[in-house]
Amino acid sequence: MPNNRHDALGLSDADVLEIYKTMLLARKIDERMWLLNRSGKIPFVISCQGQEAAQVGASFALNRQVDYVAPYYRDLGVVLAFGMTAKDLMLSAFAKAEDPNSGGRQMPGHFGQRKNRIITGSSPVTTQLPHAVGVALAGKMEKKEIVSFVTLGEGSSNQGDFHEGLNFAGVHKLPVITMVENNKYAISVPFEKQIASENVSIRAKSYGMFGETIDGNDPLAVYEAVKRARERAINGDGPSLIEAITYRFTAHSSDDDDRTYREKVEVDEAKKKDSIITFASYLRDLEVLTTEIEEKINYEIDYIVNEATDYAENAPYAAPEDALKHVYEM
Repeated sequence: MPNNRHDALGLSDADVLEIYKTMLLARKIDERMWLLNRSGKIPFVISCQGQEAAQVGASFALNRQVDYVAPYYRDLGVVLAFGMTAKDLMLSAFAKAEDPNSGGRQMPGHFGQRKNRIITGSSPVTTQLPHAVGVALAGKMEKKEIVSFVTLGEGSSNQGDFHEGLNFAGVHKLPVITMVENNKYAISVPFEKQIASENVSIRAKSYGMFGETIDGNDPLAVYEAVKRARERAINGDGPSLIEAITYRFTAHSSDDDDRTYREKVEVDEAKKKDSIITFASYLRDLEVLTTEIEEKINYEIDYIVNEATDYAENAPYAAPEDALKHVYEM
C-alpha cells in the first residue's frame, strides 16, 4: 500500500481532492488567459504555472476564515483558495467594471478583495511585506488569534521592504508568515546572480525567526511547513520565513521572451516535476483520485472556466468617468 502522507497530516481524502482541484483550476484559468492574450482579447498575463503546489498547499494550512493574505502577482492559486472566483479573475483579465480587485483600473495580478481578507497589492515588488507585518501587529495588539501570510518571489527578497519588514516582525515577534516562492529567476536574472547566500531562508536567523527551505512542488510538504509556522505564530513564538523551491514554466509575463535567457531543455526538465501531474499520481496510487472522480473534476473545471470567460468577455467596461473614483487631490 502506498504511503498515505496526507492522513498523517490530518488531511482527509476530501481535503486533498480539494487541494488538487484548486491547483488544477488555477492552471486551467492561467492557460485560458494565455489563449485569450494570444488571440488579442486580453492585454496581459503574469502566470502561476509551475507554482500552484506552493500556493495552494500553503493556503490550505491557514485558517481561511480569519487569516489575512498579502499575495504577490503570481498567486492565482492563493487567491482562489481564499475565495476569489474564476469569474472574479476573468473580470480582472478583461479589465471590466465588475473586477473586484480594481474595477478594471489595474493590470491582472494586482489582487485585493476585502471580504476575503486579501490585502491589496501594487506594482512595486515587495511592498506587500510591510503591509502584512502591519496586519500582524494589529492582530497582536487586538489579541486576535490570526496570522498574516505574505508571498513574494526570490528576486523580491533583495528589496529593502523585505529586510525592514522581517526585521520589524522579528523584533516584535509578530504572527506573520513570509513565503518566498523561489522559481529560480527574477525575470531574466538566475538565482546565482541575485543572491550571494546559499538560499533565502538562511536570512531568517538575522531577524531572529524560524526559517526553512522546502520542496515547493509538493503541496503536502508546503502544507506541513505552513501549518507548523501558523502554530508557532498563534502560540506567540513569532514569525517564520519559508522558502518554497519551485519553477516558473512560462515566460515572466506575456510581454517576455524567456528563450533569450534560458534553454528549452531546462524548462522541459523542470516540467517533469509538474505538481499537477505528480500530485495526481500520488492520489491515484492511493485510489483517492479515481477515473470517475477525475472525469467529474475535469468537467466541472471546464464548465467553470468557460462560464467565467464568457461572462467576463460580455460584461460591461467601466464608464470613462469612473477613472476618477477613489482618486484624491491633495
